[in-house]
Amino acid sequence: MRYRVKLFPEIVIKSRSVRREMVRSLRNNIRNALARHGIEVRVPDCWDALEVRPREALDDATRETLESALTRISGIHEVQVVESHPFTTGDAAAERLVALWRDALAGKRFRVSVKRRGRHDFTSEDLERRLGGALLAAAESASVDLERPEVDVRVELTDRQLRLVTRRLPGLGGYPTGTQGQALALISGGYDSPVAAWRLLRRGLKVHFVFFNLGGPAHERAVSEAVHRLWRRYGASHRVNFISVPFDAVVDEIQRRVPDGVAGVVLKRMMLRAANRVAQRAGIPALITGDALAQVSSQSLVNLGLIDAVSERPILRPLIASDKQTIIAEARHIGTAEIAEGLPEYCGAMSRRPNVKPRADQVERGEADFDLAVLDAAVEAATLTRSDRLATSRTALPEIVEIDSPRALIAADDATVIDIRHPDERDAAPLELPHGEPLAIPFFELAERAPTLPADRRYLLYCAQGVMSRMQAMHLADRGLRHFGVYRHTQ
Repeated sequence: MRYRVKLFPEIVIKSRSVRREMVRSLRNNIRNALARHGIEVRVPDCWDALEVRPREALDDATRETLESALTRISGIHEVQVVESHPFTTGDAAAERLVALWRDALAGKRFRVSVKRRGRHDFTSEDLERRLGGALLAAAESASVDLERPEVDVRVELTDRQLRLVTRRLPGLGGYPTGTQGQALALISGGYDSPVAAWRLLRRGLKVHFVFFNLGGPAHERAVSEAVHRLWRRYGASHRVNFISVPFDAVVDEIQRRVPDGVAGVVLKRMMLRAANRVAQRAGIPALITGDALAQVSSQSLVNLGLIDAVSERPILRPLIASDKQTIIAEARHIGTAEIAEGLPEYCGAMSRRPNVKPRADQVERGEADFDLAVLDAAVEAATLTRSDRLATSRTALPEIVEIDSPRALIAADDATVIDIRHPDERDAAPLELPHGEPLAIPFFELAERAPTLPADRRYLLYCAQGVMSRMQAMHLADRGLRHFGVYRHTQ
């Protein structure tokens, strides 16, 4: 069995030199991607298509793996499964075709298309009529439609070799990975950023990933799983890098120094500053984000302009005009939605009253007191993991105790609640407990003060959405302070 790979139509219309380079890259990408599944193939060039020829006979499971992998390699418009047989007579060819297509053509409009090469005592039209007549007689309620068929039965005859296209599998389309250069995607693990990376990977970019860790080891583990899944399914022909930048100290500094209304925009500006440094070191010329216009406050047109102002590189935003349901549907299609569904929106916890139309001078004054040494330290502490090693680099996560009701809190009489909200938020909506008062330690002071608290009690961290409290509990557990949990009661 062989596979014919039809090129994405936009490749076919390129100039001869561009097309030659894209086809060369696609051949390499096919070999590399399949080699990761232990499948060795030859990929000869047939000008209007490529042929994929396994070097060994494949069992059913390996064949399914090969076919699935081919449909997820960018640059491929269609994968045709081709069977080859010796050609003896037209009647023998018709018998093979009937056995293959009879059930599939029942009740359908079809035509037979013959491509013939070599010397024969009949024409392509003669063979089409003979084969079509046999199928029409054998397939129940089928009809011939030469103009708009529901099924096009493809047959190729080269000298005395008959090739039948038994199945046609839709490909991913786009351009071969790597032919359009490389970019660095800011990845968060939500719905948007993996889809943005996938869309541009499909257009031929080699996509690396930078992750700004706001949620501790649990956050990093989930995001690395999303990246590994995306890479394994759609980008396995190239090794790429996953860079994780610890951003908790940056968040703490923003909460200490930056007014609430512009905190979210300042956070995104700090991420872009850091991403530019990472990209500069790696020689990567562009960034990718999952921004969609007006989806959240930091993605208003004004705020996007203020965020872009700090970038030294172009920012590609493939989702800018996409609605959320379309993005979620694509996340399900590429296999990252289930990870996004389990992740809280960490950036959304930055500001209670975000300003969607701040002036540039307001943002600049807001971040004037920010200690840029904190950002420098975060970039220096970044870790890099190669995409093919992500699956083996994950460590086990600590278990975090969570209590979600006053009744459960009463039962946990050895637990003290710590309200880690910003003082302004705490004063505006005081936390009421079934007994006693909570400790008040804002989360940007918690890392410093937690080790000084008595270790013979449990401490339950509280914030309005539960995002920051779980993040901080994970951070403390990662430092060996395992007696911190989460109080999630909604007032």
